[in-house]
Amino acid sequence: MNYKDIKIGRLIKDLVDEAKINSEDLCTYFKISETELNKIYSSPSLNSEDLLQWSIFLKYDFFRIYSQHLILYAPPADTRYTRKGSEHKKKFKNIYTKEIIEFILEQIKSGEKTDIQVVEDYRIPKNTLYKWKKKYNQ
Repeated sequence: MNYKDIKIGRLIKDLVDEAKINSEDLCTYFKISETELNKIYSSPSLNSEDLLQWSIFLKYDFFRIYSQHLILYAPPADTRYTRKGSEHKKKFKNIYTKEIIEFILEQIKSGEKTDIQVVEDYRIPKNTLYKWKKKYNQ
């Protein structure tokens, strides 16, 4: 899965094909024509209301894909506005999903990125990366 360049229509089509759902059934369910269905399949994005309907129908969280994109590719936060002090620190645990971890480790394994590039590009702590590698036998 390419989290940098998300083509949501293509992903929907792949899931529909995988589930072997008839296009006529989809047209009836969504009250759209075959032409509109093909436009959805070729669309790089959908509005959130339509995406929610597809998520419910296919029982797949399409919004998580965008969340993973933000985790991997969002620009770093401006540190001038962060609060200092232990009482203000929020504890985030398990913000990295299994898919993200596998995606990052696959990039390292394939040689597409080095450990240092992953740490710099995705702002993942070195210790976290090394724990993943140890846990997933890299």
